[in-house]
Amino acid sequence: MDPLERIKEQVESNPVIIYMKGTPQFPQCGFSSRAAAALQDCGEKFAYVNILADPEIFENLPKFADWPTFPQVYVNGELIGGCDITLELHASGELQKMLKEAAKNWPDEEEGQQS
Repeated sequence: MDPLERIKEQVESNPVIIYMKGTPQFPQCGFSSRAAAALQDCGEKFAYVNILADPEIFENLPKFADWPTFPQVYVNGELIGGCDITLELHASGELQKMLKEAAKNWPDEEEGQQS
């Protein structure tokens, strides 16, 4: 499958997904660590993709939404931004509302999986 098609499928099938360096449990950069921690703090399920483990995603993700940096957080199929925007939304309480609303769109499956 074409990498951009794979990204599109991941974004559309996961109400909340973060593309990050590492995993939420073992982030590999400070920006990814802070963004994942903000998502975890909201207490809602989210998926993640470790871009360091998938060179095709790493290479093509910046083209997908014309966003050059990592991490990238998507909610209900839309890019909300990277670390700074995610932290601002968290500080204002908006991220919690967004994730609570998005949580209604998860199929009844296992908790926060890797996509």
